[in-house]
Amino acid sequence: MSTSPSSGRRALLTAAGLGVAALAARQATRPAPSEAEVRAATLRLLGLVLPEGRAFDVLLWDSTALPAPRTPARARLVLNTSQALGRMLRLPLDLALGEGYLRGDFEIEGEIGAVAGLADDFDLALSPGLVAMLARDAQTLRRHSGGAPAPVTASLEGPQHSRERDRQAITYHYDVSNDFYKLWLDRRMVYSCAYFPTGRESLDEAQEAKLEYICRKLRLQPGERLLDIGCGWGGLAIYAAQRYGVQVLGVTLSEAQLHEARARVSAAGLEGQVSLDLRDYRDVLAGGTEAFDKIASIGMAEHVGRKNMPTYFRAAYAALKPGGLMLNHAIADGIGQARVPMWLQSGNFARKYVFPDGELLPVWETLQHASDALFEVRDVENLREHYALTVGHWSANLEARREEALTALGEQRFRLWRLYLGACVYYFQKGHLSLFQSLLAKPDADRRAHLPLSRTDLYR
Repeated sequence: MSTSPSSGRRALLTAAGLGVAALAARQATRPAPSEAEVRAATLRLLGLVLPEGRAFDVLLWDSTALPAPRTPARARLVLNTSQALGRMLRLPLDLALGEGYLRGDFEIEGEIGAVAGLADDFDLALSPGLVAMLARDAQTLRRHSGGAPAPVTASLEGPQHSRERDRQAITYHYDVSNDFYKLWLDRRMVYSCAYFPTGRESLDEAQEAKLEYICRKLRLQPGERLLDIGCGWGGLAIYAAQRYGVQVLGVTLSEAQLHEARARVSAAGLEGQVSLDLRDYRDVLAGGTEAFDKIASIGMAEHVGRKNMPTYFRAAYAALKPGGLMLNHAIADGIGQARVPMWLQSGNFARKYVFPDGELLPVWETLQHASDALFEVRDVENLREHYALTVGHWSANLEARREEALTALGEQRFRLWRLYLGACVYYFQKGHLSLFQSLLAKPDADRRAHLPLSRTDLYR
């Protein structure tokens, strides 16, 4: 696993940032650099910062090629214009790079993950002289790049994680187009980590295996009442009703999802068994709704936010009967560390362009909030390798349906989803992201959790 930079290296990197700022002040009135100066600065800077072990080629706007040391390369980074690199050299880097890709300043041909790992491979031995040279070249490129239009993003109003703002954030991501999601999800439209017992399953098989795994972990029994928080397009609700004979209430904030999910429930003939509602997680017991035997929250907790996590678990605990179980399935911060320091990486790209207001908590913090709400933690499983496989399928499906996706979304939003899915494959593979299924119990009056002494029933 990569390690963080030393304190000395951080100081030099900080000096580089300060040096660029100082040069910007001194050089603001200088004439724009010539194309020859820009090309020379580009080659020097790339020659210094590109990792020797990278698995991608670089192609400049004038067809100059910088082959990957490894052969064959898994990807190619194409700088479309001489201004591209200067626009990418702005802080925070993750936001500048992501926005550059959305604008079309550069292309990534092939495996996006090969380029997404650039920060992990950053291993430049910096000296004061080298820092000064990097700063000069970076400023040359930035003076040449000029201004760049910001890509279109979500425009949310109101206090963060208020009911109304959460609804806006969900609408931005999930109400894009049901037909768009159908292009690359499985036939059940399950938009969360699948389960690959052997690793050879198709996406459809793995998503069905995941739904079965969830139902087994919850030990669903015929006639029980299941609450599905963040029910999506109804995949789990329909599966649990059909296979386990439970009554299901599914809630979502996405009108597009609700419309499609209700149509799927009707097509399955389950209107009397599955009820779906446009409802906030804070209101699951609204309208006199009775408590539930079991609760599933699959891929929804990422939208709750740190400050509302206590409210989330208290609402779930109140909605659960004594002796009941809850399965919380959520992405978490992983343990992988990039060598580029965090002050260069804001982590705001995904929160700004992909999942507005989304927050990923480390698993220990999530479990602490659950425990504070009086849940008893009974089982925790990390499925990050399964999510790497899942997103790999999604990414491949999106690439295969590229033209249809472009028609459905337009250029910028297609590029956004392509970048997001392709990069996530790498992040889950390397542990920057993880996926935890946590089984929580609300013990009854006698402190019984109503679980078997062994987990062998999960793998029968």
